[in-house]
Amino acid sequence: MAISLLNGRSRLRRTRTVSSAGGRKHTPESKKRGSNEEYTQMPSIACNALILATVASGVVVSAPAAAQNEQFIPILSYRTGPYAVNGAPYANGVVDYYNLINERDGGINGVKILVEECETGYATDKGVECYERLKSKGPTGAAFINPLSTGITFALTEKTATDKIPIITMGYGRADSKNGAVFPYNFPLLGTYWSAADIAIQHVAKELGGFDKLKGKKISLLYHDSPYGKEPIPMLQVLAQKYGFEFTPIPVTHPGVEQKSQWLAIRQNRPDYVLVWGWGVMNSTAVKEAAAVAYPREKMIGVWWSGAEPDVTPAGDQAIGYKSLMLQHGAGKFPVHADIEKYVYAKGKGSTDSGKVGEVLYNRGVVNAMLGVEAIRKAQEKFGQKPLTGEQVRWGLENLNLSEARIKELGFDGMLKPIKISCSDHEGTRDGRVQQWDGKSWKIISDWYTADEPLIDPLVRDVSAKYAADKKAQPRECSKES
Repeated sequence: MAISLLNGRSRLRRTRTVSSAGGRKHTPESKKRGSNEEYTQMPSIACNALILATVASGVVVSAPAAAQNEQFIPILSYRTGPYAVNGAPYANGVVDYYNLINERDGGINGVKILVEECETGYATDKGVECYERLKSKGPTGAAFINPLSTGITFALTEKTATDKIPIITMGYGRADSKNGAVFPYNFPLLGTYWSAADIAIQHVAKELGGFDKLKGKKISLLYHDSPYGKEPIPMLQVLAQKYGFEFTPIPVTHPGVEQKSQWLAIRQNRPDYVLVWGWGVMNSTAVKEAAAVAYPREKMIGVWWSGAEPDVTPAGDQAIGYKSLMLQHGAGKFPVHADIEKYVYAKGKGSTDSGKVGEVLYNRGVVNAMLGVEAIRKAQEKFGQKPLTGEQVRWGLENLNLSEARIKELGFDGMLKPIKISCSDHEGTRDGRVQQWDGKSWKIISDWYTADEPLIDPLVRDVSAKYAADKKAQPRECSKES
């Protein structure tokens, strides 16, 4: 096994072993780290960097003397602690897609993907440390960063702009960063939390029989008390004022295993709907506590990060009826999965059990990796088929235009709708659906919703303008960008 020579490597290998087939298995020691204490008492970054670095894995090793025709992509992940139930399957999807590109295509137009994975535990300070350690690796530095954390996103926004490294926050992050004129290096692809909030209220209105039926209703937001959970609040306040419903935000302290007082308050207030903005163990705990106070699960709607298999299966039959938004895709297998199984898993190079391929968060990781790869491919059209800098990849992201035909060619037909990014719109698309858990699987129960951009954009402009003024940043003139 070839890996980069980092301090603390032997301790890393005790934390995670690599199977002979190239998949990762947790040792008894690593399983013990799935506790709340792990989140607050993480070891040093040198001992937590998880290296995707075996020849058998298919993804090129991050090594001190990296070859010059490799594109470096750091992976910030969390496979330990109370958020690992969601973080690990997502990371597996990312890794498998990068493996697919290397194994099937020989890289991106011949440029192999070089990766290194760093464990953040969903902790902002660890995320910043991972970024600082990995940003300059590879022949041209990091192509982009995927923090998988809104808190880390807030902490890195200025750093990445200074370093000229794009930060991809697909379905999360700063909602105001849709405005690429102010946030040139932030890309909240596919949907922001303000779009999600609007889609959720659209679905509630549909169930009630129209937007006029929202007036006088009670809608609560049970949210993770972090930048992630707080992000939809401004939009929900706008929607409450527009439609006349009573909005009540209810915070839940990290990691979310203690919710009894919140659900007692919900039982007393009797809201018509409860929106859930949770992550990790908070989600399944919310479903269980709702059952304990007899709150109808069909009146709960989770954001798209609160709608995966680990969010409902721990609650058993108590989860039946629970709903969530979909970040376009859901669970299931599509043409891209056939290629992953053929070129990655059939060769023993998969990152998880084959039965997990096609689950919601695995699919999200695959989609995220694909968008990053296509941005690099787009940038190669302008800058050449070679390893690119973050600044060059930023151009590729801002000019990304995936048509229906291209999405089908990539094997994502049925998972995604077309997406077109521009200087003024770093979100690209804002469509979603709603799914419901039937006790065995997720079932799509709605048609497509499109977030109300004319309603959301004034908030985007106001908040992003305030950010620019506070930071004394001059917004770009998008009409002059090319």
